[in-house]
Amino acid sequence: MQKELRFDVKDYKLNYLLYLPDSFQQNGSLKWPLILFLHGAGERGGNMELVKKHGVPKIVENQEEFPFIVVSPQCPADSYWVNELESLSALLDEIVREYPIDPARIYLTGLSMGGIGAWHLAIANPKRFAAIAPVCGALSIPEFRREELQIKNNVNQLSVGLKRLKDLPVWAFHGDQDDIVPIEAAQKVIQSLKKQGGSAKLTVYKGVGHDSWTETYENEELYIWFLNQHKIK
Repeated sequence: MQKELRFDVKDYKLNYLLYLPDSFQQNGSLKWPLILFLHGAGERGGNMELVKKHGVPKIVENQEEFPFIVVSPQCPADSYWVNELESLSALLDEIVREYPIDPARIYLTGLSMGGIGAWHLAIANPKRFAAIAPVCGALSIPEFRREELQIKNNVNQLSVGLKRLKDLPVWAFHGDQDDIVPIEAAQKVIQSLKKQGGSAKLTVYKGVGHDSWTETYENEELYIWFLNQHKIK
């Protein structure tokens, strides 16, 4: 079961879900791996039940034992994850202070808006994560979202920033029929990262549209892969 909590420090405010495995209480002295999950645009707002609709929060909602602590924040209704990078970093700092997290095993994933956010957060914090798994995400932001939220980030500058991730394991996922975030946008990021000498792979789902998250997060191989990645000190 996940707890609904509120992070409110200075100018940083986020509601979030926290999942602790049942065995956490019996093994509180252990250092635990952590997954930070970023949801899509449809789950923004003030209803935390929306965050449980897809991805890791859906998977763990009815599981007593999942081998990670999971933090799933909710983006405000009038915002976008790329506008909340400082809040996400501050929340992560708080979680690491309050819980026995293994700093060498902090993982980042997200879908759609959250997949975009995962790329941007990793570039902003290149030494923080042991691995990232963006799902139907890219560096570019759909034009209608840029206009809606007045996002002015420089994607070319972010592309240059990919060199910061050359030592970070990346496993991205995308449907080849995605009409929201075109697969070409994801392929461009992966190719750019490989040119920088990065370790990145892209799984493409044939005949799948924007919902590449269902198959991804139901695949146990993703979580095994996470656990096999450790941040180099």
